[in-house]
Amino acid sequence: MKRTERLHREDIGFWQLPLPEDPTAKYRAEWERIPNLSFNKLVPFGYEVDSEDSEWLNPIPKQLELLELAKEHLKRYSYRDVAAWLTAQSGRSISHVGLTRRIDIERKRKTTATLKRYYAKKLQRIIEQIETLEHKRTGAKKGQANEG
Repeated sequence: MKRTERLHREDIGFWQLPLPEDPTAKYRAEWERIPNLSFNKLVPFGYEVDSEDSEWLNPIPKQLELLELAKEHLKRYSYRDVAAWLTAQSGRSISHVGLTRRIDIERKRKTTATLKRYYAKKLQRIIEQIETLEHKRTGAKKGQANEG
């Protein structure tokens, strides 16, 4: 085989992403239903439209657990390979682009939440310092803070 020739998946033979001993044990959780904010007909992977109220999406625990496991596989495999594995395991199709978007949105939300928590704690400490300084200032009356 020439150096310029590339191996394709089909040339390598059968392959499968490895499964941990109990793939869902780590990810078992209570999943919450979410409001259906989608104005198009696309329902996010891991959810289905509630049969009684179309404004809500009900979680599908198996798919959400597989999605959490897929995030672990992304550390070693490509989005395309993990999306193919996820489609085969769940029975519901998801493209590598859809998987990429879903993961990116979750990362952005997690980063934003972490930053907001950090700044909220920092702001709380600053407020406590301001209150301490206002009560310790020279000429302050009891129970009266400097307004200004």
